[in-house]
Amino acid sequence: MVQQAEVLAGATGPLIVYGNHSSWWDPMVSVLVAEILLPGRKHYAPMDAAALKRYPILAKIGIFPVEMGTARGAAQFLGTCKAILASGGVVWVTPQGRFVDSRERPLGFKPGLGALAARFPEALIVPLAVEYMFWDERLPEVLLRVGEPVRFAEGVSSDAASERLEGALVVTMEELKQAVMARDAAAFGVLLRGGRGTGGMYGFGQWVRGLFAKEAVQWDHTERVESGDVREES
Repeated sequence: MVQQAEVLAGATGPLIVYGNHSSWWDPMVSVLVAEILLPGRKHYAPMDAAALKRYPILAKIGIFPVEMGTARGAAQFLGTCKAILASGGVVWVTPQGRFVDSRERPLGFKPGLGALAARFPEALIVPLAVEYMFWDERLPEVLLRVGEPVRFAEGVSSDAASERLEGALVVTMEELKQAVMARDAAAFGVLLRGGRGTGGMYGFGQWVRGLFAKEAVQWDHTERVESGDVREES
C-alpha cells in the first residue's frame, strides 16, 4: 500500500527514485512500483558486480553492474546513470548501500547519489520510504510513502546534494512511520492486494461454510476501509 502515489505517477523527464534499504525484497518492490506507477518507461538500478554474477537473470530487468568501493566503480555508476537519464530512463538507487534497519539514524548515505545529483541537476529526484509490517492479518503489509521531489540548481556540490537528499528521505520515513503506527489502511492506496484469509484447513473450512450458507466469506481477519485500489490480485 502506498501514500502519495500521484507524485511518482505524474513524474516526467529524467527521474531518480531513491529509498531506504531494509530488506532483500526492496528491489522486487521497486519493480512492482515501477510497473504500476510508471508503465512505459525503462527502469534501471545498480548492483554490486560480484553479486550480479550470482544472479545474472537480474540483468534482464535493468540491473547493471558496479564495482563497489573503487574509483572505477564510481565512474561506472556515474557514467551509466547519466546515459540512462539522458535517454529518458529511470534510475532506482538505495544509497545506503547495505541492509539497514528503518529506525537507524543517520541513514549513512554513500557518496554516489549526491555525486550523480550534482552532475545531472536537471533530474527530478524522488524519495521513497518502505516498511514491512504485520498488522492484523497473517501476511505482512508492504507500506510505502512517496516523498516530496527534490531538484537542484547548477553548481550544487556533491556533499550538499547528499545532505539534502538524506534529509528528505528521513522526513519521508518519519511520515511513513507515523502512518504505520496509526494502522489505518484508509490512509493508503492499494497497489497490489495479495492472498487474504487464514489459509490452511481453517481457511478451507471458512470457504465450505460460506458455500453451504450461500453467503460471502469475510476473508480479512479485521474488516477495514481502504482508499481506491490501483490493482488487485489474489
